[in-house]
Amino acid sequence: MANIYFSSPVLEKNRKVVAVAGSRDTILKVAKREGIPVPHDCEDGECGNCVVRVTHLDGYRIKGVMLTPKEHAVLEKLGLLDERDEEQAYVNDIPPVHRLACQCVVTDEDLLVQFSGKPRNA
Repeated sequence: MANIYFSSPVLEKNRKVVAVAGSRDTILKVAKREGIPVPHDCEDGECGNCVVRVTHLDGYRIKGVMLTPKEHAVLEKLGLLDERDEEQAYVNDIPPVHRLACQCVVTDEDLLVQFSGKPRNA
């Protein structure tokens, strides 16, 4: 089980959601199921509208799923993935803070997911 805390100016208050580890659900799928309005468009990792900031709350035991090739390309194009992020991801297995909600799979760690509530293209 993982606790996901969603935080956004468009939410009346932060929302805590319990997600089942091993289900392979993405952050976006969990958000949609719970009625949390994470902006999205294509749901396929190509538009970049579902960019979220992910903080791993379990500290020393970060298990975040690594970037998909699509996610890597979009985050780089948006200027949200720098050399340090890439080094942390590919050398130290620490995922970057910016993720695409439609690509980032939930594991069994607690997360804080922050989003603006507005699509990137708006």
